Amino acid sequence: MHKPNAQAVISALELEPHVEGGYFRRTFQADQRPMLETERGERYLMTSIYYLLTEQSPIGRFHFNESDILHFFHAGDALEYTLIFADGSLQTLVMGSDILAGQLLQMHVPGGIWKASRLLDGSNGFGLISEVVSPGFDFGDMQMGDRQKLTAQFPQHRALIEKLTLDED
Repeated sequence: MHKPNAQAVISALELEPHVEGGYFRRTFQADQRPMLETERGERYLMTSIYYLLTEQSPIGRFHFNESDILHFFHAGDALEYTLIFADGSLQTLVMGSDILAGQLLQMHVPGGIWKASRLLDGSNGFGLISEVVSPGFDFGDMQMGDRQKLTAQFPQHRALIEKLTLDED
């Protein structure tokens, strides 16, 4: 078995560029179940995607989701997740295969939290996870992080926010 590179994984899994950075493909939506009524409209009960960061696209920029998300690590290099809670507290978690070093194989991120991710240095050049979202993901429930608004709301995290958002100026 040969070691896959990022482009081979993108091709094999038929991934497309994601608005937050990296690559993705929806792999499931619970369309065999009744839709769930939310404040923002009907949603699938659950959806899932593959999500990949690469050396060429190593950052999943800060974004906010209304739904809960379960993340599952699959392959490649570790991914660091930065979470900013409504009260301004910060949490950093690492997903990867080195569980003895404290890396996580799965992680829950509740809805209503700002989240960003980045590929950590490694020998693979990519990190692959899956995300399961409930209620199901809809772009209407996602907000990309605006650098100016986030730094105004969380000035104590300015350097991190600048590193993990796009400069829209």
